[in-house]
Amino acid sequence: MAQFVIHPIVMGTKVFDQSMMTYQHAYGRQYTIPIYCWYLEGGDKKIIVDTGEMRPIVSAEREAAIGGPIHTFEEGLALYGLAPEDIDIVIHTHLHNDHCENDYKCVNARIYVHEAELTHIHDPHPLDYRYNEDYITDVEDNGQLEIVTGDREIVPGVRVMHTPAHTEGGLTVLVDTAGGVAAITGFCVIMENLLPPKEITAREMEVIPCGTVVNSYQAYDSMMKVKAVADILLPLHEPRFASTPDIPE
Repeated sequence: MAQFVIHPIVMGTKVFDQSMMTYQHAYGRQYTIPIYCWYLEGGDKKIIVDTGEMRPIVSAEREAAIGGPIHTFEEGLALYGLAPEDIDIVIHTHLHNDHCENDYKCVNARIYVHEAELTHIHDPHPLDYRYNEDYITDVEDNGQLEIVTGDREIVPGVRVMHTPAHTEGGLTVLVDTAGGVAAITGFCVIMENLLPPKEITAREMEVIPCGTVVNSYQAYDSMMKVKAVADILLPLHEPRFASTPDIPE
């Protein structure tokens, strides 16, 4: 069985209220999140999870806030000797725009996405402005999409688990590493969501749902499901990974 090393690469940021991450918690606290592309090094395929923003804002303030550098897609891949056309597989946690803006550059990749995400990117609910079908039109027209309907293996050592929470088609990516199973969450959270402070656990809550959810009960249950199977938790927008080039370290 292949074992992978995961490389988080920052390809964008957002600045907003922390409650956008932590449901009904930490209102009024400004928070900067990194937007990652995760390179899974190992095996015989070049695999990334999500593709980040097309034109990330790069500033000293934002890099200081997350504790690491911000890259364009090409710059980030070049850190590992890669170019967009070298990518064999893209796995999408979901299809909100900041997770798929560079898909069209991966001209040789098979792109895995849950069927619910494809439905919503073409016909989004008015409440969910984060979907923009322009970012996947090229790869869809090129026949590059692989539609996922449930839990499945992608390659030996890498599999996806359907975890609806932030979106209906969220896919958590489970990766075999030397440190155990690492879970790149299929929903937008930080570490505080999965390992909450005492004021939350004192309410007999083991996790904090995503700040934006389709169904808060379902989100809670999906997050518990991820915690149950993971040895290494990789919340999708946790800032500490901006300064962690290799997982496990």
